[in-house]
Amino acid sequence: MLASEMKEHLTTVILPFWKKLRDDENGGYYSLVDYNLKADEKAVKGSILNSRITWFFANAYLLLKEEELLDYARHGFEYMKTYCLDRKYGGVYWSTRYDGRPEDTEKHTYNQAFAIYALSSYYEASGNKEAFSMAMDLFRLIEERCTDEFGYKECFDRSFEEIDNDKLSENGVIAEKTMNTLLHVFEAYTELYRIGGSGEVKEKLLWILDTFANKVYNPQLRRQEVFFDAEMNSILDLHSYGHDIETAWLIDRGLEVLKEEAYEKKMRPILEALTEQVYKMAFDGCSLANECEKGVVDESRIWWVQAESVVGFLNAYEHNPERKKYKRAVENQWNFIKKYVTDKRKGSEWYWKVDKEGNAIEGAPIVEPWKCPYHNGRMCFEVIRRTEHAAQEVFG
Repeated sequence: MLASEMKEHLTTVILPFWKKLRDDENGGYYSLVDYNLKADEKAVKGSILNSRITWFFANAYLLLKEEELLDYARHGFEYMKTYCLDRKYGGVYWSTRYDGRPEDTEKHTYNQAFAIYALSSYYEASGNKEAFSMAMDLFRLIEERCTDEFGYKECFDRSFEEIDNDKLSENGVIAEKTMNTLLHVFEAYTELYRIGGSGEVKEKLLWILDTFANKVYNPQLRRQEVFFDAEMNSILDLHSYGHDIETAWLIDRGLEVLKEEAYEKKMRPILEALTEQVYKMAFDGCSLANECEKGVVDESRIWWVQAESVVGFLNAYEHNPERKKYKRAVENQWNFIKKYVTDKRKGSEWYWKVDKEGNAIEGAPIVEPWKCPYHNGRMCFEVIRRTEHAAQEVFG
């Protein structure tokens, strides 16, 4: 059964790997493991990575109810509170040195969002009211310092003066606003609203949904635009398959939490179109291509894209159980992950990427500031939660 396979993978591969990266001397978690599985204990620690690890262990505890997992989440929270949070200017630093001293003091909206995501889950797991207070403070900071009339500005210096957004710009452009940041602000606010019920958070969630529908979604191409100028005009012909399939289920999760019928009717056709277009354009029956820029497809099989496709296609199948192709897509994608993306070397986890045939791309690190247990861990959580009770009849 799919749920039991995911639980085994979570408990025997993913969890053991990330547990051993705990830094009990300096706090937080080691942030670099090279392709040869050698950890650099003095590498820079990315705040995004630490937030995502904290989120991961909090949700692992919520699912498995093992007290040890809550302690790993607490360890990440203490590092966030002690070292990642800027007590003078507010917000979360981009990174720290291995011993907690600030390294890169830039403030990025994306980074603040992942801190909110982690703090919300840690509060749910632990009941720690300080974590919830920190999350609400970061929410208000984003809304006060990181927004304009068009959306979420991206990158700032330590004192929140706006600077170039080189950290979340790719493909030869410098974007003033991005779909990626908007998506993960929505993701973070969804959890914050779910565990806190704040009306001001709900108001912003609805505003973001309108922005996705009116500015980000391209109805002619049935995709999201990715990079934007200051006024949310697209600046690059790019179809990010992984982000579209991730968006399709993350926005659906937000709709489930919000319970606003008008937005259900508005957004559901968009989410179905995103999923169908990704299936049509990028899924080869076994795995998902990365992206298409100006008509040229990047056929790399990136670890996080594969994980998100499992959840995205499962979500689509739940809404449309007559569409058996999505059920087959879940099963085949999971088989590809098991066979090729999972690194079979003892003590490892997932490769960063493999080629279309499943051959590992040597040299890419197993852990670095962006390579984390957030996507593949969440894949396991979502599949287990969604299929555990109905697994025999649906995926048996």
